[in-house]
Amino acid sequence: MAKKKTIDFEKLLKNVNAEFPTYQALDQDGNVVNEDLVPDLSDDELVELMTQMVWSRVLDQRSTALNRQGRLGFFAPTAGQEASQLASHFAFEKEDVLLPGYRDVPQLIQHGLPLSQAFLWSRGHVAGNIYPDDLQALPPQIIIGAQYVQAAGVALGLKKRDKKNVVFTYTGDGGSSQGDFYEAMNFAGAYKANAVFYIQNNGFAISTPREKQSAAHTLAQKAVAAGIPGIQVDGMDALAVYTVSKFAREWVLKGNGPVLIETLTYRYGPHTLSGDDPTRYRSKDLDDQWQKKDPLIRFRKYLEAKGLWSEDKENEIIEQSKEEIKAAIAEADKQPKQKVSDFLKNMFEVQPQNIKEQIESYEAKESK
Repeated sequence: MAKKKTIDFEKLLKNVNAEFPTYQALDQDGNVVNEDLVPDLSDDELVELMTQMVWSRVLDQRSTALNRQGRLGFFAPTAGQEASQLASHFAFEKEDVLLPGYRDVPQLIQHGLPLSQAFLWSRGHVAGNIYPDDLQALPPQIIIGAQYVQAAGVALGLKKRDKKNVVFTYTGDGGSSQGDFYEAMNFAGAYKANAVFYIQNNGFAISTPREKQSAAHTLAQKAVAAGIPGIQVDGMDALAVYTVSKFAREWVLKGNGPVLIETLTYRYGPHTLSGDDPTRYRSKDLDDQWQKKDPLIRFRKYLEAKGLWSEDKENEIIEQSKEEIKAAIAEADKQPKQKVSDFLKNMFEVQPQNIKEQIESYEAKESK
């Protein structure tokens, strides 16, 4: 009797775990380990990128303090993700369209949103969502992964209008487990839409560790099913993140379709300041390991070796950032408080009779 043929699942599994290298330009001591990933940025541009990263760290610290004082509402800490966020943003143009998640407020501000409006958004004030006409961005998305679907649609719109710009959007490792994530990449890939998708893999979806979210060897390889390139990069390395992002943007603008970029990064603080306690699911040893990879320390050492950075310069930027934040929160405080009648007016373009009656009732109470 002939031996029955079988399927070699072990061989198939090797394809599943195909190598996706982690692109890196600088080691944690700021030494160049891959010259090919060192971007052709001027000294002024390098200093500007570091300035933005320092500003973002200060913004995280001051926003945390303002939240604890009751002067700020929802806040998702960003410390540790400065290279992943600001170095990626640095690779795009003002005319490119940013669709941020709720942790991506630093990029949104650098893209053109006034800081005072970012604070109003955190407070849930409608004025925080009224953007300047020249700001190519949508407000931060609260629904996990929904910005990916929006990005796919906007990106296809840019392509159909022959715009030489791209959409770039961010989610976390938890967002890559959402249905919207897959649907968006599949749609964008099928129509070769102008999009760059980011997964900021900080290791935890709130408290759920990455290894319990997906059996995928990397999150970058999730791009394969959509027929698009997937890249994994050291998200604590500003130079590598910038270079990979720049190449991705150029690839998309050549009409090749979208790219997925996974940045390996870490959030030092809690998921949000709404009660999450990271000490319940993260060890001190893990925190210490990632602190050694700090994106500011790494980039600072690189710039200091080139004679472009100093402690005095950094302290000056820190003080300037504090003053900017102080002025912005004072400006946000001037905004009139919202009224229930305003909520109803904003909700309904055409108000049914019962809503009109409620508005009149609330306005009468509010005028007293």
